[in-house]
Amino acid sequence: MRDSSTCLCAKSGVGRARNQDSKGRESGTTSVGPGGEDYKQRSIEPLIVETLRELPAALIVGPRATGKTTAALRHVASVVRLDRSEEAEIFRADPDAALRGLAEPVFLDEWQDVPDVLGAVKRAVDTDARPGRFLLTGSVRDDLRSSARPGTGRVVRLTMFGMTIAEQLGRPGVVPLVDRLVRAEPLAVPADPPDIRGYVELGMRSGFPRAALWLSAGARMRWIAGYIDQLLTRDAVDLRGLRDPDRLRRYFEAFALNTAGVVDDLTLYEAAAIDRKTALAYEQLLANLLVVERLPAWTSNRMKRLIRSPKRYIIDPALAAGTLRLDATAIARDGNLLGRFLDSFVAAQLRADAVRAETQPRMYHLRQRQGRHEIDMLAEIGGHRLIGIEVKAGATVTRADAKHLSWLRDEVGDRFVAGVVLHTGSRVHELDDRIVAAPIATLWT
Repeated sequence: MRDSSTCLCAKSGVGRARNQDSKGRESGTTSVGPGGEDYKQRSIEPLIVETLRELPAALIVGPRATGKTTAALRHVASVVRLDRSEEAEIFRADPDAALRGLAEPVFLDEWQDVPDVLGAVKRAVDTDARPGRFLLTGSVRDDLRSSARPGTGRVVRLTMFGMTIAEQLGRPGVVPLVDRLVRAEPLAVPADPPDIRGYVELGMRSGFPRAALWLSAGARMRWIAGYIDQLLTRDAVDLRGLRDPDRLRRYFEAFALNTAGVVDDLTLYEAAAIDRKTALAYEQLLANLLVVERLPAWTSNRMKRLIRSPKRYIIDPALAAGTLRLDATAIARDGNLLGRFLDSFVAAQLRADAVRAETQPRMYHLRQRQGRHEIDMLAEIGGHRLIGIEVKAGATVTRADAKHLSWLRDEVGDRFVAGVVLHTGSRVHELDDRIVAAPIATLWT
């Protein structure tokens, strides 16, 4: 087995052609999509169908360009594009009247461009609560720029993140890792999993469908650069009237450099040459645009010296690489960046899977002061039971790599369900009681 310092041969990720898997083999595609292209079904779609079958309205929220509109179009009877001025004007004038008579389910795309439409949906549901009436999508959090209160009890919110590797390979039904660990199911591995370079290339593809499935590597890098530019110079301005996108860009770069890290506020705002108040405002803005996340720290009254600081993530590792202007080779050669990138890549897969997981996990990280014990990600399921997940940028995993998971198991006893060290090697093997090592590729296998 090769370790992280030598495993730099090119195994090509999902593959350049749209119908190829991580070794260039043909993978399954589904039906033709709304745009005429081969459509890859999203894992959240059964949840959309189930929700509309029993409830009157659902809101899909997620980062821009992650495929919300394309997925929603497959489950509705009429479409209203509120990002188009001619349609938006009608709904601004009288949203209640504009909704009447439309074939249901009605799809209201980018609802935040006409925020009063949410109030109209709420009133319509109060009058007639039949299932399957409305499906909304939005690219910012639903409590922004709106005079209406959130549709609590009327509009069910579903979060849709970027495409997972399983979705890109045409395998949307792969059972989420957390569910498999709870069921004590054997973890499968592809016959020839990626090596460390292959995993970096998978992460560089991003979870944005257009970039991941249809573009060459060069075009993809330009697309991601354009996405970042629009995010920082247009979306942020539209949302907050931001007047200095250059400072926001510096902050986003500092955030990207520290993705998957427990970093204090001072480090970020000093790196960006801004003050604390501005830094906090920028982080909230980027969180509202759904491109960064603060993973909360798990705490317990029974365990001492646990820190409460969050772990910060760029929501898609390709955005972190893009804003730092790094290619796969640069990331693979820098041990610190490589670890952060792989952690962010795994977190992106788990984050998307958590939305549909039967166990409904809440995700945390765990760290003691001075880093004596730390666990990359911690999934808490019903009954306060815990699953620990570590990410290792290396192909060889020993019992020593499970020491933090073993410590947690001994501390919480029966509440510890399982632990897994995800690595860049090729085999699954037991490390300790209820703790295994498995390739990262088991996430989509």
